[in-house]
Amino acid sequence: MAILVDTETRLVVQGLTGSEGRFHGLRNRAYGTTLVAGVTPGKGGQDVEGVPVLDTVAQAVEEHGANTSMVFVPAPFAADAVYEAIDAGVHTVIAITEGIPAHDMLRIHAYVRARGVRMLGPNCPGALSPGKANVGIIPAEIFTPGSIGLVSRSGTLTYQIGHELTQMGLGNSTIVGIGGDPVVGSSFVDILRLFQDDPETEYVVLVGEIGGDEEEKAATFIESEMTKPVVAYIAGFTAPPGKTMGHAGAIISGSAGTAVAKKEALEACGIRVGTTPTETAELAAELTR
Repeated sequence: MAILVDTETRLVVQGLTGSEGRFHGLRNRAYGTTLVAGVTPGKGGQDVEGVPVLDTVAQAVEEHGANTSMVFVPAPFAADAVYEAIDAGVHTVIAITEGIPAHDMLRIHAYVRARGVRMLGPNCPGALSPGKANVGIIPAEIFTPGSIGLVSRSGTLTYQIGHELTQMGLGNSTIVGIGGDPVVGSSFVDILRLFQDDPETEYVVLVGEIGGDEEEKAATFIESEMTKPVVAYIAGFTAPPGKTMGHAGAIISGSAGTAVAKKEALEACGIRVGTTPTETAELAAELTR
């Protein structure tokens, strides 16, 4: 097993005819992900290296059994693309697009929850289950199959920690990027719950950053609900208050959302927190010994 993406994933890429959608969609296919179709309204009947392009996601679901959508649609149209995917009946939506307005995501968040659809993003790198499927922009070649689940708000830190685990001879069950915007489709708690229920995942690494209180909520959940060991890393100890750092959601407001506060909340719940990505990988390695 794995979570979110696996050998049963049948992927449709919304925006496959664009340069980014094409590049990453075909990379996902080359990795072994079953890419069944692309969708670009008005370009139905075309193909991208043998992948049929359709006008609607509903066609991809009905004609090709698509169950997962990856959104590479430009920000002004991405919210509508997400709604289309949900209404078409896919069970997982992974929105790579950056710049979807937060007020649009608030409405999408409620829409997704009411319909039981799982969403990652926006502004996320996607999900990778090594040896099974890759949906997104994660460089799959630096990861290997294993028992460590990894969930993160940051793509690049995910890659670094995952690569260091690989160099230690350790692998991952699934790598999940939830996205760095203030409002995202799935929280840390949502993904931690999936890892807790996944028999293939034995240990978990959580990579957080400044801004919001999702890491504090995760700490409470881990303490009360999880039986699997978790270690964490928080990015942004030197970030100045009031300045957005990389992600739209990575901003300290007053005394809230600081890296120190998040580290203290996690440690108060018995979760070891690394001071660097390398130390975090080493802490994860200790769990497996």
